[in-house]
Amino acid sequence: MKSIVAVDKKWGIGKKNDLLFSLPEDMAFFRKTTLNKVCCMGYNTLLSFPGSKPLKNRTSIVLAPDGVERDDCIIVHTLEELSKELNKYNKDEIFVIGGAMFYKTMLPYCDEVLVTKVDADGGAEVFYENLDNLDNWSCVYVSDPVETNGLTIRFTTYKNSDVLDF
Repeated sequence: MKSIVAVDKKWGIGKKNDLLFSLPEDMAFFRKTTLNKVCCMGYNTLLSFPGSKPLKNRTSIVLAPDGVERDDCIIVHTLEELSKELNKYNKDEIFVIGGAMFYKTMLPYCDEVLVTKVDADGGAEVFYENLDNLDNWSCVYVSDPVETNGLTIRFTTYKNSDVLDF
């Protein structure tokens, strides 16, 4: 299982249930990477999408509060239900896509995180775990800088040396 995220200089990921930046190059990377894959997320992330609808051409698995039911995605209400559902898929096809609490919960079970690093401070209210400060995570790839919408970004890949079973 992988996680995919864009972070600012302080590992910030969002504010007011929205992204910090408009990054066309990162959005293209996200689309290409997750297309026809499984995207799992928390309920607020689903609600933050246009029309509160799941992303097209992906299997969306959403951890949602009790009482939430939908026909346009797979809804689970507990981590146990989530585990059973995710175990139906190839782990290399699963991407954790947010939000902050869901990222934090799922991080120990991810073997890889694709981090788009933005060379700016977005004034975030919510943050991703700083992988540079965790012993079991190491950065194994950093792209050349890419300019997008007036900002400099780098695509990076982190690997987890101590992945937990989910």
